[in-house]
Amino acid sequence: MQHQQYGGGDASQRIARIAAHLNPHKLQMEGKTSLELANCRAKGGSSGFKVAILGASGGIGQPLSMLMKMNPLVSVLHLYDVANTRGVTSDISHMDTSAVVRGFLGPQQLENALTGMDLVIIPAGVPRKPGMTRDDLFNINAGIVKTLCEGIAKCCPRAIVNIISNPVNSTVPIAAEVFKKAGTYDPKRLLGVTMLDVVRANTFVAEVLGLDPREVDVPVVGGHAGITILPLLSQIKPPCSFTSEEAAYLTSRIQNGGTEVVEAKAGAGSATLSMAYAAVKFADACLRGLRGDADVIKCAFVPSVVTELPFFASKVRLGGNGIEEIYTLGPMNEFERSGLEMAKKELAGSIEKGVSFATK
Repeated sequence: MQHQQYGGGDASQRIARIAAHLNPHKLQMEGKTSLELANCRAKGGSSGFKVAILGASGGIGQPLSMLMKMNPLVSVLHLYDVANTRGVTSDISHMDTSAVVRGFLGPQQLENALTGMDLVIIPAGVPRKPGMTRDDLFNINAGIVKTLCEGIAKCCPRAIVNIISNPVNSTVPIAAEVFKKAGTYDPKRLLGVTMLDVVRANTFVAEVLGLDPREVDVPVVGGHAGITILPLLSQIKPPCSFTSEEAAYLTSRIQNGGTEVVEAKAGAGSATLSMAYAAVKFADACLRGLRGDADVIKCAFVPSVVTELPFFASKVRLGGNGIEEIYTLGPMNEFERSGLEMAKKELAGSIEKGVSFATK
């Protein structure tokens, strides 16, 4: 049986091609055989977008990296972390999808990880443990987000930035201040990922209604912690009415979904798998917007004038420049209006905490 030869006549040529995937720089093979990036798909061959994940080795980062490798809109996937990136990159690079995967380890490689990226996703930081609030994470994660955003401002200032690192209510304002200081701030390109709140709302509401969660759409506004998470159950699709008891139960469960998982994992982590799923759902929407798809609408925590607060989560339309339109909150019932006032009060403090950290 004759074997078909791929991409080059002799063995050294084929070996050079394989090696170029693992080490995408000019390779000098023994016997003067050399292979330029131009001759190898490790350059990033398929058409699509270049995506970096900062914090790719963590509990969210690993499943997030795997799911992004499966996304056909991604042509190049850069995985960055301060530990274990090599193993995660090697593992994920074996998946037979078109995205080319490259790993970057430690602060000295951050700039290489970010150069030329279209979308940067940041799940970096420490997870919540039982008894911790998202604010307890602040001191560690705030510094991490600040450093990473300084790299973005320098290396890919036009990238869409998706921030997952908690507390999102404070880390998004930190990112904004870093970009302002660098002179690269574009409020259309900065988005805090609150998609997990929407995913949970759709799931929990579908359970109560006996529907497929994929048929349910619950707008979730406000922020991404506790009472700042405000599901607008009166605006659910398909239209449905709830008793006051049902609305109170569902709202509370959606607001405390993260704590539910932290307690169930009993010290072994926080919501990582569902968070990765939600993050990829949101990242895919951002990429579809960049591609030019019409009517890509998702909820996100963004620079906003929907309320008097400088940041707020609501429905946004995504497009070629990031956020193309921010939607108003729409009609709310008395329960939701009351929840909104509580959410805003809490949110104002979290935003101020982020701004003061970044400007001190």
